[in-house]
Amino acid sequence: MGEEQAESGPSTWKRVPGAVWTIGFVSMFMDVSSEMIHALLPLYLIGTLGASTLTVGVIEGIAEATASITKVFSGALSDWLGKRKLLAASGYALAAVTKPVFPLAPSIGWLVAARFIDRIGKGIRGAPRDALVADIASPELRGASFGLRQSLDTLGALLGPLFAILFMWLFADNFTTVFWIAVVPAFLSAGLIMFAVKEPPNIAARRTARMPLHRAELVRLGAAYWKIVVIATAFTLARFSEAFLVLKGQDIGLPIAFVPLVMVVMNIAYTLSAYPAGALSDRVNRMTLLVAGLFLLLAADLVLAFSSGLIGLATGATLWGLHMGFTQGLLSALVADTAPPELRGTAFGMFNLVTGIALLAASMIAGGLWDLAGAEGTFLGGAGFTLCTLIGLAALRIGQRGRRTERRNGAG
Repeated sequence: MGEEQAESGPSTWKRVPGAVWTIGFVSMFMDVSSEMIHALLPLYLIGTLGASTLTVGVIEGIAEATASITKVFSGALSDWLGKRKLLAASGYALAAVTKPVFPLAPSIGWLVAARFIDRIGKGIRGAPRDALVADIASPELRGASFGLRQSLDTLGALLGPLFAILFMWLFADNFTTVFWIAVVPAFLSAGLIMFAVKEPPNIAARRTARMPLHRAELVRLGAAYWKIVVIATAFTLARFSEAFLVLKGQDIGLPIAFVPLVMVVMNIAYTLSAYPAGALSDRVNRMTLLVAGLFLLLAADLVLAFSSGLIGLATGATLWGLHMGFTQGLLSALVADTAPPELRGTAFGMFNLVTGIALLAASMIAGGLWDLAGAEGTFLGGAGFTLCTLIGLAALRIGQRGRRTERRNGAG
């Protein structure tokens, strides 16, 4: 599992297929657009349109839940059609056409509708896009390919808020102008995937799944795939929303204007580590790197639990970003490694749904811990979940070795 050997050397990134690079830039440009808007949208809703904080929370909750549910159906549909690019491009195009609504919206209702449709677009494109990367990349470059896409995607999430800050300063806090600027990278993203990415020729020759969400097809995903889903779910329960990093910054007394810099530090570490970790996973066991990622998360939780100054906050945010870089692309590569090629869309859709629910549960638990015990209790709770996940993984690996030994002894 993920132990295929790739050629060593510094030029791995040069061997990543051009289409994967293009998909990475597609993700980056859409994230720049989306994050420019999302960084300002709560302020715009509350300060300009008079919405309540509860309204903002409801909008975001419905939007993200919609994206998670849509991913399952779009992934299955891409398996049924035997086409990935069509659905991925449709999702990016749908998100792009919603962007002009934000500067034009006359009321909260229009913004809610635009946010909702934008997240449907995200749900439509997510699983087919990841399955498309798996179809394009050769097995020995799969980790590098997913790591590269994740690095570029995270770079977009880093640049978006920075551009929002810059343009709000340049245009004297004019929300409408900044929202219009955000339209440009969105349409560039949609155009790139429509005209610069081609469906790989091997897709047409494959068996298409007649009813991808039928029990018989889900069983065909196999025990190895479902094991990865279980591991990823436990992993996701061990972490929670990065919003708690922001709350930690506020908790130690960081001025409100500088609180977003916590996310900047985290995303820099995430961006810089995702590709090297993915490329390394093509040469060593992917599970070993996942365990390393868990130790990074454990270290981040402990630093953030006990630190009360800027150095501790920056260290914790950096470790958190490194753990994301060591795990998120690798989990996608493991899904691609274990799922049958004709069911990869369904596999990514189910994976995203289950881990999305786990992240929601983890964030709710973290919020409850914060109310009960503050920042220290929240991050110590995260450390406890992380230790449980590490123990579970160790037990799983010991069990696998024992079964292999029994089979060898039986054969002998």
